Amino acid sequence: MSRLPRSPIAALVALAVASSSACRAADAVAGAVFEAAFTTTKAYASPFADVEVDVVFACGDRTWKVPAFWAGGDTWKARFVPPAAGDYRYRVVSTDPRNADFAGPERTLAVGPAAEGGVGRRFLRVAADRRHFERTDGSPFLWLGDTWWKCLSKRMSFDDFRTLAADRKAKGFNVVQIVCGPYPDEAMMEPRWENEGGMPYLDKAFTAMNPRYFEFADRRIEHLVECGFVPAIAGGWGRPQHGGRSTLDQVGLAGFKRHWRHLVARYGCLPVVWIVGGEAQDAYGPWGELAAYVRAIDPCGHPLCYHAPGDPRAAIADNAACDFDMVAIGHDGLATVAQTREMLKACRACEPERPVVCGEACYERHMQTNFEDVQRHMFWSFMLSGAAGHTYGAAGIWQASVEGDPGIEPVYDLATWREGMGYPGAEQVGLGRKLLETLPWWRFDPHPEWAEPDCVAAGIPGEIAVVYRPKRGIYDWTGPVVKGLAPDGPWRAFYWDPARGTRFDHGVVTVSGGEFRAPRLPSPQDWVLVMERRR
Repeated sequence: MSRLPRSPIAALVALAVASSSACRAADAVAGAVFEAAFTTTKAYASPFADVEVDVVFACGDRTWKVPAFWAGGDTWKARFVPPAAGDYRYRVVSTDPRNADFAGPERTLAVGPAAEGGVGRRFLRVAADRRHFERTDGSPFLWLGDTWWKCLSKRMSFDDFRTLAADRKAKGFNVVQIVCGPYPDEAMMEPRWENEGGMPYLDKAFTAMNPRYFEFADRRIEHLVECGFVPAIAGGWGRPQHGGRSTLDQVGLAGFKRHWRHLVARYGCLPVVWIVGGEAQDAYGPWGELAAYVRAIDPCGHPLCYHAPGDPRAAIADNAACDFDMVAIGHDGLATVAQTREMLKACRACEPERPVVCGEACYERHMQTNFEDVQRHMFWSFMLSGAAGHTYGAAGIWQASVEGDPGIEPVYDLATWREGMGYPGAEQVGLGRKLLETLPWWRFDPHPEWAEPDCVAAGIPGEIAVVYRPKRGIYDWTGPVVKGLAPDGPWRAFYWDPARGTRFDHGVVTVSGGEFRAPRLPSPQDWVLVMERRR
């Protein structure tokens, strides 16, 4: 039997255990996870489905209703992140009025000042401009995600999971998109869902949950957080799977609500993002109602979206619960890139305003296509068109492919996750994030009027212009022409190589009549031109 390390959440939790028969104070720290456990002597035939338990926390006139999860046996747990120091109170409530164990006396909780590194400081929210994300301390957050859809499965060992996390952290990624629920392109209850603890559920209606599965899932999700990633957790795939019906149709809305309540209870204490469904749309079930349910039960209000197969403002008509738009078009090279960019621009033109990211497109070497030049083209053309971030994907990684088991039927790619980890596009989009973070990127607006038709431009008028000049073919060293710049006069300019991260400085240049003809390119490839007004 696989064994978990002792206290898998210990690095993140200020732990306090309170039995239902006793009342005592417990210390906690603002911005850190406080966990309370409650036991009951009443036996339930199906504990996961028969009763819902919540813990209501209060401080002054503020209250938080925190879902609790069944932890196995006679124990339920609630995880809460106190936002500030103070004197708190909490009490347990449930949907079973006859269970006195879940209606005990109020407890007190003394919360001390926040310490450095608390997870609460790393929560994400939508910034006031409704165009980008930020941490709760107000620092801008440039989303750079990697796609690990099936990486909670046991095909990838925990040691391998840590190897991949270390690689992605070093390359500049800060978000991991991962499924905790029904996987894409798999039949319901497919054995490939298993991790070291077995299957997550023992029936299609999600009434019998396996706590051991989620204990091992905890270890991986928490490792991502410890490494500084934001897990973007998808609750399952939305389109019809093997078997002919969508997962929501097969599980039922009640079962998916139980599943999502469990995810919120278990991981809502961490800096996460919710993806309600992958490739979800109204034709595949009441995903909009499910999104509204997740929004209603999450006491932390983590950013929420769905992974849209097309227009995220239309695939689910009632998408009011969503905080941002996630576009996911397909994998057909530069045609997909152009289509995705147009969809991204259309989302930015909608009301209400929301951040928008590409959540899936053109995985690197997917079916032997979409090499690193396509990855650079996507990142730069999307970011300079107003995206709040970008998610990359690589063949082998998203399906947790290992030698002898590619993790999917039919087989798209035989590459393993370890091969996919080495594809160069990942490092190159990471370099792009690192360059943008040397600039006030969160203040940028798209400025197509500055660029030639095949180029993309953004920046701050009178301060900075960034232009992406795509590859124009061999033997073409012509630099871009930038128009509409103001004021005339001296600017500093440099070319930046998006493949290598190398800067070619051109020093002070002159803008005349609002126009700048950039010098000959260092080589015939794609380039980024950065211009900053000299003051």
